[in-house]
Amino acid sequence: MSFLTLQNIQKSFGPVQVVHNFDMAIEKGEFVSFLGPSGCGKTTILRMIAGFEKPSGGTLTIAGKDQRPLKPNQRNIGMVFQAYALFPNMTVHDNVAFGLKVAGKAKAEIDARVKEMLALIRLDHLADRFPYQMSGGQQQRVALARALAVKPQLLLLDEPLSALDAKIRVSLREEIRLIQQKLGITTVFVTHDQEEALSMSDQIGVMNKGKVEQLGTPKEIYSTPRTAYVADFVGAANRIDVSISDANADGTAHIQLGGASILARNTLPAATRDGILIMRPEDLRLSANASAEAQALPGTVVKRQYLGGKTSYKLALADDTVISVESHGDNHDGFDIGTKVMATIDPSKAVVIAS
Repeated sequence: MSFLTLQNIQKSFGPVQVVHNFDMAIEKGEFVSFLGPSGCGKTTILRMIAGFEKPSGGTLTIAGKDQRPLKPNQRNIGMVFQAYALFPNMTVHDNVAFGLKVAGKAKAEIDARVKEMLALIRLDHLADRFPYQMSGGQQQRVALARALAVKPQLLLLDEPLSALDAKIRVSLREEIRLIQQKLGITTVFVTHDQEEALSMSDQIGVMNKGKVEQLGTPKEIYSTPRTAYVADFVGAANRIDVSISDANADGTAHIQLGGASILARNTLPAATRDGILIMRPEDLRLSANASAEAQALPGTVVKRQYLGGKTSYKLALADDTVISVESHGDNHDGFDIGTKVMATIDPSKAVVIAS
């Protein structure tokens, strides 16, 4: 049995249903992200897990125990919010100790646990400071330590990095993941930032309008999107309506595009011919020429943007389809606007999905 199970969860606010038949099973020790835009229902689901909202329908269990009758303080869950929610009149030590004091722990046990937690987040030298004397990143680490101090069975993170600047976000997400792995605590992370989800998660649930569009590993979500929504939301993608000219028994298909024929992975049901071709811009390779057997799409550079370690190009193909290409490596900015080029792609990195 999975550690955290949500089955047919529904939630309505008045006449508006914001979560529809939500199903997910999370194993003990997993780090799972709910990824999606604002309004997709991800935070509402997190709040239902925590007990701050009651489901309108469905079942929610942790370690086999029904959580719906339990209040938030009866669920043994740690939660870290986007706003750090530290007590401004308490020191770092007292903020981390708060939950332990509420639980009636002895002072010696509290002091030992706080010391352990502050060492874990590498802020033991700031135990006597107040929140206003600390940076945003330090405050968020204190909020994490406070959530973990009570030894919760489940950790919930509600966009905890969105208020921080880019460099601190990268550093802190690495730190959170290391701490989660060290403690082996089951974690649910809510974010709208695809890079955060891809870099931190064991599994990602990409959400749309209160439902999970796709659940999978970061590599599965990125490399094998099942829907056009997932392909668009997670990373950049060339998304082109196509018809299959010939489907092969090995799961590939021939696609006519821009006056050329290329092979792509085919995920369409048997006998289906119309779909959407997905190609990531970084998977296409530009050259002045391509061998006859290569998967070559002839095009003309109509736009270029130098971005330091890469150059972003727009190519117009012979049928006026415009595709994006990201070029890396030596001389990545070597093609001027108006240049005739070839864009090639490995068949395993082009996929046809249902419209």
